[in-house]
Amino acid sequence: MNEPASQALRHLLAQPGILTMPCCFDAFSARLIEQAGFPLTFMSGFAVAAARLGVPDTGLITATEMLDQGRGICSAVTIPVVGDADTGYGNPMNVRRTVRSYAEAGFACAMIEDQEAPKRCGHTRGKRVVGRHEALNRIRAAVDQREAGSDILIMARTDARHDHGLDEALWRCRAFADLGADILFLEAPRERAEMERFCREIPGPKMANMLEQGDTPLLPPAELEAIGFKIAAYPLTLLSSAAAAMLEALGELKQGRTPQAMLSFAELRARIGFDEYDRTLNHYPEQTRHE
Repeated sequence: MNEPASQALRHLLAQPGILTMPCCFDAFSARLIEQAGFPLTFMSGFAVAAARLGVPDTGLITATEMLDQGRGICSAVTIPVVGDADTGYGNPMNVRRTVRSYAEAGFACAMIEDQEAPKRCGHTRGKRVVGRHEALNRIRAAVDQREAGSDILIMARTDARHDHGLDEALWRCRAFADLGADILFLEAPRERAEMERFCREIPGPKMANMLEQGDTPLLPPAELEAIGFKIAAYPLTLLSSAAAAMLEALGELKQGRTPQAMLSFAELRARIGFDEYDRTLNHYPEQTRHE
């Protein structure tokens, strides 16, 4: 029997070395991540909003839609999945319900952030954070729900660097750690020196968000590990790569040509699970004419 997702994630965090974490947006992308040998994934709110609704990451997607997408993702893989739970969708009681629901959906960890609602992608302009008291209450409520029996880790995120500066962002990260957050996430530091200070001053496992053309320096995993990060997340790499490939294929079709840069039909079937399905189905032979 497989161990609970939360325990699997705790074991990964306890092992030496950095964890490279491509982020998914649906069950198929999560399966590809697992098939490629990565030990964990993250359900990106930006990517889910784009893939499921075709809308920007500006708070338009609901908790119900995120949970529904998450259930499909968690049921499709055996690796731990971290779930973007945005602001927790309300007051501390809403946060507690969100954390409980994410645990019940199969997530190993829920990320709660300190932006005002509706939130925005962390590398866009116009985002604002709530005050210290409300920010701490969100993480306190999330940790309380974990302690009340929801088997899930808590990732605490601050976006305070954007408007309030690095000192305020670090104050919040330190306070989140003191409240019992399992993983700390400072969104959008702008220089390597800021990333180094974050890792030097804040205890516990820390995540770096490696968004291509984002605000944060894009460093290779080995450098992130040397700085002190435990997780290197790639939130939009798969979504952006998939969009580029689809646009290229559409361009070929528009010109009357058959796209060449594709998986073979046989490999696509295998990646989706047709071969595994047929092997399992063969254990249940059809009824014979003499029965």
